[in-house]
Amino acid sequence: MAVGPFARILAQLVVPVVAVLARALPAAYAQALQNARKAGGAAAADAAAKAPLFGKKAMSQQEALQILNMTEQKALTPEAVQKQFEKFMEANDVSKGGSFYLQSKFYRANELLQDYIQDQHTKTGTTGPVAPTQPDEEEDTQQQQSANDSSSSEQQQQQK
Repeated sequence: MAVGPFARILAQLVVPVVAVLARALPAAYAQALQNARKAGGAAAADAAAKAPLFGKKAMSQQEALQILNMTEQKALTPEAVQKQFEKFMEANDVSKGGSFYLQSKFYRANELLQDYIQDQHTKTGTTGPVAPTQPDEEEDTQQQQSANDSSSSEQQQQQK
């Protein structure tokens, strides 16, 4: 008996909400398409593909070298990386009481370094050892040069 007025009030609330959504959703979709066309849909897809899942960042090459206990001075070869990978995987075998977490770190480090070596071989067309990249080295030399420039200018001013 009291259902009639309650249903009428509910219907009066639901119908306008549905009407607003029916107009707003297609308009929002059209606007999103226009934005994608302006910015280039491929660029958005690339950015989404590079975004880390659940806020996790990808392992860096430096971290991969540290995990597999490889030095920067040593040239990377697929054989050397594989040897270190197998050594650490065997030492941390789960059936022997090892850590699955560490095994996953070794696996990802091996995967990253093998991909890096393969990319370098395709770029250069060689099959020999690959020297690891050191992005911080350029920044360090630039900082040293600017420090040297500023100290030499200070010395010249003191001499005057």
